[in-house]
Amino acid sequence: MDLTIRRGVVGLATGAGAIYLIYKAIQAGMNSRPPSPTSSPVCIARLAIERERHGRDSGELRRLLSSLEQKQDDYSKSMILHSITRCVYLLEAEASACSSEDIRLVGSLLDDKDTGVRIQALNALKAFAGIRKFRLKIQEHMVKVLELLSSVWDPELHVAGLRLLNGLPLPDFTHPQLRRVMPSLMEILQTGSVLAQVQALRLLSHLAQKSDLLYDILNCQVRPDFLNLFQPTQPGGLLCEALVLAERLSEGRGSPHYQAVQWEYNEQSLHAALFGDTSRLADRLLALVVHPEEEVQIHACKVIVSLQFPSEAGSQARPVDPSFLADGGTR
Repeated sequence: MDLTIRRGVVGLATGAGAIYLIYKAIQAGMNSRPPSPTSSPVCIARLAIERERHGRDSGELRRLLSSLEQKQDDYSKSMILHSITRCVYLLEAEASACSSEDIRLVGSLLDDKDTGVRIQALNALKAFAGIRKFRLKIQEHMVKVLELLSSVWDPELHVAGLRLLNGLPLPDFTHPQLRRVMPSLMEILQTGSVLAQVQALRLLSHLAQKSDLLYDILNCQVRPDFLNLFQPTQPGGLLCEALVLAERLSEGRGSPHYQAVQWEYNEQSLHAALFGDTSRLADRLLALVVHPEEEVQIHACKVIVSLQFPSEAGSQARPVDPSFLADGGTR
């Protein structure tokens, strides 16, 4: 950042609220394409600070939405959506004053042919999803988001789409589509970027708590090296999310509702990889109990408890002594 601009921003940031707004401006620009010179985080931060000082709308968000209705090239549409996303985070009062038609306009760009435009539309919807009154309207686009995840192989789109799904309640009407895209979610989980893998794990962990989707998840086909997700060399955040998924799947299959049916699983299924007779999950868990990160250790112990006491996991199950596990259960 130019020294003159930096001094100007510091001069404007005269209170804790203003400093927070600048922080949010920079944060809102993360995981997105670089902004155009006329809509940088600093410019929008200035608008937010001025609004805080004088209590009047900047009109910037309305101007951006109006320009989005006009015919634009793909790059311009991407940049406008990018700026809308930052404005929603920073100019919350102006964003709250938007209408369902504005959400419909942004959501319509999920059908754009350009992947970059779709990604920015997903990011903008994620920003609007932070405002409660828009959530039902955004849910109407969930089937389209799931379709994009299964038809477009782009790591940035996967991250944006999964972040949006993870930020909203998934209504029952999306369950049939979720079943159809389950193989794609598993593919993202095993071959996507780490950011996409983490988001896919979070979504699957949430879906694993839905009794009508549990079998579809467990019977989904996975690669022979699926348990590499539990290697100690994986990033700690990824390991924690993978362990949470394993714990919830273990708890789900141990529930009376699930055990009331005699399920049959594919030989290459997730169930076989995690809970089958030849699964090496136990070896992975023993290695993770002595992982350098304490949170990974805790989650590994929780999975072990759920495997030992599936019907009691998370309630009355007794704790597991990590030293006992580290010694291979010899004491």
